Amino acid sequence: MAAPKKGRGPAGGGQGKPGRSLALILIVMVALAGGMFLSGHTTPRLGIDLAGGTSITLQAKSQPGKPDAINETNMNTAVNIIERRVNGLGVSEAEVQTQGSSNIIVNIPKGTNSEQAREQVGTTAQLYFRPVLTVEASGSDATPSATATPSGSASPAPSASASASAKATDGATATDGDKADSSATPSASATTQGRAVTGALTKDTTPSATASAAATAAATDDAAATDTASPSASVDPATAKLQAEFAALDCSDPKQRAEAGQDAKATDTIVACGSNTPGSYEKYVLGPAEVSGSDVDNAQGAIDQSTGEWIVTMEFNSAGAKKFNKITSTLAQQTSPMNQFAIVLDGEVVSAPSVASALSANAQISGNFTQQSAQDLGNILSYGALPLTFKEASVTTVTAALGGEQLQAGLIAGAIGLALVVIYLVAYYRGLASIALLSLLASGILTYTIMALLGPAIGFALNLPAVCGAIVAIGITADSFIVYFERVRDEIREGRTLRPAIERAWPRARRTILVSDFVSFLAAAVLFVVTVGKVQGFAFTLGLTTVLDVVVVFFFTKPVMTLMGRTKFFSSGHPWSGLDPKRLGAKPPLRRSRRVNSSTDPKEA
Repeated sequence: MAAPKKGRGPAGGGQGKPGRSLALILIVMVALAGGMFLSGHTTPRLGIDLAGGTSITLQAKSQPGKPDAINETNMNTAVNIIERRVNGLGVSEAEVQTQGSSNIIVNIPKGTNSEQAREQVGTTAQLYFRPVLTVEASGSDATPSATATPSGSASPAPSASASASAKATDGATATDGDKADSSATPSASATTQGRAVTGALTKDTTPSATASAAATAAATDDAAATDTASPSASVDPATAKLQAEFAALDCSDPKQRAEAGQDAKATDTIVACGSNTPGSYEKYVLGPAEVSGSDVDNAQGAIDQSTGEWIVTMEFNSAGAKKFNKITSTLAQQTSPMNQFAIVLDGEVVSAPSVASALSANAQISGNFTQQSAQDLGNILSYGALPLTFKEASVTTVTAALGGEQLQAGLIAGAIGLALVVIYLVAYYRGLASIALLSLLASGILTYTIMALLGPAIGFALNLPAVCGAIVAIGITADSFIVYFERVRDEIREGRTLRPAIERAWPRARRTILVSDFVSFLAAAVLFVVTVGKVQGFAFTLGLTTVLDVVVVFFFTKPVMTLMGRTKFFSSGHPWSGLDPKRLGAKPPLRRSRRVNSSTDPKEA
């Protein structure tokens, strides 16, 4: 009779090569641990509830003439923009979500760049390029007749792409010539300046920068030629109101400075404030906007190589480049201050450079920028303006003490749960409990190292719901071990020895484990997609630990079980091994039953 062939299937008792699987998972564990220590991130990042931070409630403000502006679409757009701004600063686990119909909640964990993020979350970032009609110093110490003439210039800058660059460098005081004229004939200067303002406001009836500048120039010439001309001879009510606002505006008053230029449309002629140096303010009359922030394709803070100062560089899209070329072509033909364009951010004049020639593709904003302020402005402009104006309804500081107490309580609960699982495994499975504990240890190492590395990689931060997800994962992992152990015991009860039982039990246990983990992962994925905020931390951790459970069972638990089956302690069915055939109620060996069934019936002999 031919000897049976050795096979690798369960019937053949094939054992595979468990050493390779163990070596592979051990190499992965060492690599992850090494990467964790080399990167310097030896602990997972903590969320706002554990590390502390700031919770900001932003309330949308109604806009004049736009009663339906506060709607679901604009609120969701604002949430996306704020989230991109904060993430662009590298802040981990910032939560941005709507509350009700007009509020947005922003939770910023304490840490790197959190203060910058707080300053940027509610900034509307409405950017406009407006032609300057007139400008004068403003404040209690300012001389009413003095005209502040910015000394900066804008000129084409050579580059590889032959694109022009507008360099906006503001001056805080008048030129020497202006000062001399002002001190010699103060009344004449005041009269001329007043007529220039009146002429600009009276003649400007079109949103075109060209018409505004031309009308202002004509009005100035008429005022200089005829001293007896009345500045308010044909002023319409809207223009008279704007004149009054300009005359009454005191930019040194923080309240007036904050309200100037707010809630204005792009097509409006407005009054606004600006500051070139700390403590020095100018007030402007600005024409309708010709270019807006939506025409900016990219912006970033950079160092001006010629001056060593921080600036903000902007690149326009194709439509913006055409608009910018048109306005600078017009302004280059005017005289100061009407050859200037004001860069207005949220109603405040950030910079007001003069234009010497037509420009197109690129522009630079310079002034009193620090590295942080330049990078902040570039970040805001890159991600666009908010569709709504917000005010801070409340700002709450969350301390880490409360989160620490909750974390401690959660860890204690997790330790108690783990201890109960260990007691159950030892009492019921005895020696097999050692395999389960080693598998739990491997799963814990993988989970911890991956969480620590995901912090700097994708901004993952550990919060209390995520800790709960990790605790729940202990039960999921233990359940996989129990499924496999019970399958092995079933095979021993059928009369098989340990080594064949381990191999025959694996295919059946494997299917059950995969189905169970698939259901858990699917639930975690759905929960992650349909929820927001901290609940996503629970879903993410649950999904991660479920995937790791499959990895540990396949590459660690099964190979270790195969190796343990080769030892005398387990293969002999020691009473403390958890695999004692007598305690399990094993049937007689299958080979004996086959011999009895194949024997000849004595009665037939």
